[in-house]
Amino acid sequence: MDSADSQHPDATTTHRGTPVRDQEAERTGGLLGVLKRGAAIAAAGTASVQIIALAQTLVLAHLLSPSEIGVFAAGTFLTAFVMVFSQSSLSQALIQRRTDIEDAAETVFWATLASGALLSGLLLATSPVLSLIFGSTQVGAVAAVSSGTVLLTSLLAVPDALMQRAFQFKRRIIVDPANALAFATVSITLAATGFGVWSMVAGYYAAVGVSVIAAWWLAGWLPFRGRFRVALWRELATFSLPLLIDGVVERAVEAAEVVIVGNRLDTAALGNYRNGRKLSFLPVVAIVQVCSYVLFPAFATIAGEPDRLKRGFLRALTWMWLAVVPASALLGATGEAVVVLLLGHEWRGAGQLVEVMAGVGMGFALMSVCAEAMKGAGRPHLLYWMSGVGALTMVPLLLILVHHGLWGVGLALSTSALATGLTGLILSRRVVGVSRGELARCLVPPLLAGVLAAVAVGLLEHMILHASERGVAAGLGLVVAEAFAFGVLYLGVLQLISPSSLAPVWSALRRA
Repeated sequence: MDSADSQHPDATTTHRGTPVRDQEAERTGGLLGVLKRGAAIAAAGTASVQIIALAQTLVLAHLLSPSEIGVFAAGTFLTAFVMVFSQSSLSQALIQRRTDIEDAAETVFWATLASGALLSGLLLATSPVLSLIFGSTQVGAVAAVSSGTVLLTSLLAVPDALMQRAFQFKRRIIVDPANALAFATVSITLAATGFGVWSMVAGYYAAVGVSVIAAWWLAGWLPFRGRFRVALWRELATFSLPLLIDGVVERAVEAAEVVIVGNRLDTAALGNYRNGRKLSFLPVVAIVQVCSYVLFPAFATIAGEPDRLKRGFLRALTWMWLAVVPASALLGATGEAVVVLLLGHEWRGAGQLVEVMAGVGMGFALMSVCAEAMKGAGRPHLLYWMSGVGALTMVPLLLILVHHGLWGVGLALSTSALATGLTGLILSRRVVGVSRGELARCLVPPLLAGVLAAVAVGLLEHMILHASERGVAAGLGLVVAEAFAFGVLYLGVLQLISPSSLAPVWSALRRA
């Protein structure tokens, strides 16, 4: 939810659907120029999405109760699970493909549309089961009404893939913000007029509908230009099968989280879980989305050049890590205070979850860069290992720790994400040819600086300042001061132990 080639003037494809990357590279100074421009556009779009999402979360937290938001999370978790089929990993195969683009797009379109229709019907038929699992008839009703969004989402697969493979970055600056704005506008308006949980369901439909319209308009692609070919579908499916399994496992683990939290705790805890998880991901998702959107097509382009692939991998990992570590560590130190001050004391559980989930952002940063490198290099089957580690650590840890409440849930999420990210590093280093020493020089100094700064600021907040117990203005003022202190400590420690780690940052600032 938070969450599209032809004759459109902005499209970067020929009439046969082949990306004109050579011409684009000439206009922008090569692939690096394309990626820099794309990253800047994606950053602008993602920043607007995160601002809208944050505002929407804050407003809805004051209009809806934790139980109402928990009902929405319970009623739509299966919808999120089957999205991996309707959006289809076939679209990833379309991005990576080099020949027969029109036929491939036609094949992916009809395959995903058929799967979307089938899955919508299955969700509608099985919605009463959710009422039994969560002990609420309203959960089943929300699931039944939301089932149609799966069919709508399947329409995004081909337009999105064609824009991404052609480095058409307007998707990030137009489609994603339109999605977020539609959900926020509809859900807040209806929640303010007393529609309760149904305001979020209506917002869900509005967001998906706006995304479909915007994506098709921007991509300029229409069906019936190519041929659906069974043999081509099999070829695409061979590439996408590991990605599909990876996506299924990831969504299954997320679904298990919702079921375990909602069943072992209650819908109010599930509402705190949903908002806490969402808030903890906001800064990380912004960073990861900006990078991953350009990394897969970029890695696929240079996959045949080992030296360039290695340099690109290390550069992407360095920048991702420098951005994600301080963002995650700062949340680990001040997350509870921020959530309580912005959402209210009834959301303290969400704030505690945000703090303990600090490791999730770091784990997802590693997963993102490593997964895009493995896919771009044509080794998607290696994702099986990451999926396996994620599933085999998350569910058992969650079952063991859930009796500690949301604190235990956050600890399980962080531990599993870090284990999966480390697995991705082990696998991808063999694909791109980086050494352990190169990885250590890239990752260890920022991590050490982030942990030390987080511990210092966390002790200051929880033992002395207690910003969450003060008024909103005074409390937020203290949080801003804590963030400033964190930044000074982080940069100071990193400059002291590894000046070379900050060299790319100072260089970029000088160029800017």
